[in-house]
Amino acid sequence: MIRLDRLTLARGAQILLDDVSLMIHDRHKVGIIGANGCGKTSLFALLRGALSPESGEILLPKQAVIAHVAQETPNVAASAFDYVLDGDREWRVVEAAIARLQNAAHDSHDDGHALAEWHHRFEAIDGYRARARVSELLSGLGFVHTQHHDPVNTFSGGWRMRLNLAQALMCRSDILLLDEPTNHLDLDAVLWLEDWLRRYPGTLLLITHDRDFLDSVVDTIIHFDQRSLKTYSGNYAQFEKERAAALANQQATFEKQQRTIAHLQSFVDRFRAKATKAKQAQSRLRQLEKMTRISAAHVDSPFSFSFPSGDSRARQLLRLEDADLGYHTETPILPDVECGILSDTRLGLLGPNGAGKSTLIKSLTGHLPLLRGTRHTARDLRIGYFAQHQLDTLDPKASALLHLQRLDPEAREQTLRDFLGGFAFHGDQATQTIASFSGGERARLALALIVYARPQLLILDEPTNHLDIEMREALTEALQAYNGALIVVAHDRHLLSATVDEFWLVHQSRITPFDGDLDDYRRFVLDHLRDETNASNLEATESGSLAAPDRKAQKRRDAEARQRRAPFVKRQNGIEKKLETLASERTALEHWLASPEAYLDNAKTRLTTALARQREIAKTTEALETEWLEVAEALNELD
Repeated sequence: MIRLDRLTLARGAQILLDDVSLMIHDRHKVGIIGANGCGKTSLFALLRGALSPESGEILLPKQAVIAHVAQETPNVAASAFDYVLDGDREWRVVEAAIARLQNAAHDSHDDGHALAEWHHRFEAIDGYRARARVSELLSGLGFVHTQHHDPVNTFSGGWRMRLNLAQALMCRSDILLLDEPTNHLDLDAVLWLEDWLRRYPGTLLLITHDRDFLDSVVDTIIHFDQRSLKTYSGNYAQFEKERAAALANQQATFEKQQRTIAHLQSFVDRFRAKATKAKQAQSRLRQLEKMTRISAAHVDSPFSFSFPSGDSRARQLLRLEDADLGYHTETPILPDVECGILSDTRLGLLGPNGAGKSTLIKSLTGHLPLLRGTRHTARDLRIGYFAQHQLDTLDPKASALLHLQRLDPEAREQTLRDFLGGFAFHGDQATQTIASFSGGERARLALALIVYARPQLLILDEPTNHLDIEMREALTEALQAYNGALIVVAHDRHLLSATVDEFWLVHQSRITPFDGDLDDYRRFVLDHLRDETNASNLEATESGSLAAPDRKAQKRRDAEARQRRAPFVKRQNGIEKKLETLASERTALEHWLASPEAYLDNAKTRLTTALARQREIAKTTEALETEWLEVAEALNELD
């Protein structure tokens, strides 16, 4: 169990969390959401011990192993396989101890006993499957089998981040912290990771802007909201429903309070100067001063833009005939390509990493010359192309406004400022150099430049990297309204399913229509990865240096351990069910207490009862949490 008690967290002079109390139950999978800069990453740093709170405390299970993804990868010559295997630190320790004893020159009874103990520990930590686990992680995250033993320092930055993710997953952790784990992944790797996390046995805390990923993995949402944390049961879709209902209730209460304030203020303004009414006016003025003001509910997106319609009258915009695509004439990545893009095409490209999706896109845009064949385009065709590395093409010394002025020197400055405002670049931010911009801000600017050019064909290669949920939703809505041709590669399934009408599969040097939806593609990916992993596991197992001891004895020991743990686990599960029931009742009470109906004259009796029950729930919850911690400590001692 993770518990925050009256915790205040700041970054410099900015308060991120103010007097927050929160509890996360063991083995829950929690999505952490909130606006960029609200403190999500700082909360992870706090859990890892890299930050300290201004006040309050954070309580973690004793001896809990916390895994997180390192942001830097050392420039080492170790193989990718060994680098990931290092994630299981205890495995490395046990393996070294066994090797040392096996290589000892003498063969005493004590050494034999110690070796048996280490072998027992090796099997207890599932050591005989460690190499198979590494192969599964690497294959799932997109590394082909021939890359498993390549040196770490030969991989690019994005692939090194995948290695860091694999190393974190390799750790047999109790708590796993993942901060935007899908940013450097393609759709195939995202689908695999989603499946892996659903099977993860520990407590997961996940920060991501991918709503489909949240919906599939998490069972709880924690929302950063005005320097506090609010917990919602269920996935992101359920959070949106509850949040919408709460905001609607808040707005209704706000409007009712505003009418009351207006009425009181009107009385004060009218009668303050009249001697006969002055006392009553002062009374109403004090009433106004003591009133706890309810804020209006704001859910408006800061983004407002659309893709202007292209003016092409051509039916076919682009065509590749008898084309070989790639970088070397002798070994084209995609040979004998025949494909056409019509004015109403809305296409999503699917396929594993390295199959040739980006090669196809670069060939369509003309950025990659054809090795053979012909590229036909409609007259005066304007292509809007967002590349995976589009952010690197921006001038860090120029402002957002200057980037636009370079595209259209004749445009009025106010017109360009109004346009940038739709992408949430306001005031001084439009004129400051973009060197200080975050990745999300640069991605928004790159999209703004594409939108401004009024393309007839949009080709987007992973456009959602670095974008938050609000901007992704704005982009999705803009693409839905766009009436030009569209080609998208994205790991964001919400954007894909909402904007395209058909899919092409790029796989095994071929481009074929994919007859199915993203659920069908998910099954295709997992089946394909399972076949690859089985082949890798066989080789990894055969290459292991340790032989397995007596399996029957281990099964007997495992059964005895389960028998000792059973009453404690049963008691712990019972406590958690009671806590969930109380949490549901508390939420319902709080919703009613926040409603205007709770303070009507005919609800006084119910209000008194509700307030008493609220205090009783708080007291019972505290007692159950204390009992849960005692049981958890007993289980830790047994382990």
